[in-house]
Amino acid sequence: MTDNTPADGPVLRLFEVKVRDGHAETLLQKLSTTSAEVVRNEAGNCGYFFGRDIFTDDGKLVFASLWKDLDAIKQRFGEDWQASFLPEGYEDIIEEHAIRHIDLGGGWFVADQVGREPSRDANGSN
Repeated sequence: MTDNTPADGPVLRLFEVKVRDGHAETLLQKLSTTSAEVVRNEAGNCGYFFGRDIFTDDGKLVFASLWKDLDAIKQRFGEDWQASFLPEGYEDIIEEHAIRHIDLGGGWFVADQVGREPSRDANGSN
């Protein structure tokens, strides 16, 4: 991926925001409903997650969606796939926002349970 061309494989679409003071809980609720509906059951979407920084109260939140490949993202978001998609009401509570697309085709690993290694059989195989 040295030429900025994504590998053939999964892409993480990362929506990063700085929320206006006092609106973090409102936006978290919107991420769990409205943003989830934007990607849920869409062709090529493999899931999503969202949250906020654990150690700071700087109003930064993220919504990440995992896609089969870049073509699936382009199909869902059209010509503006590189721009943040803001459902109605978001602009009123968001101070700053950005969208990034992260190529995961180079390799990734997800444990079968958060915080634990995958289970192994007696021979040490998964």
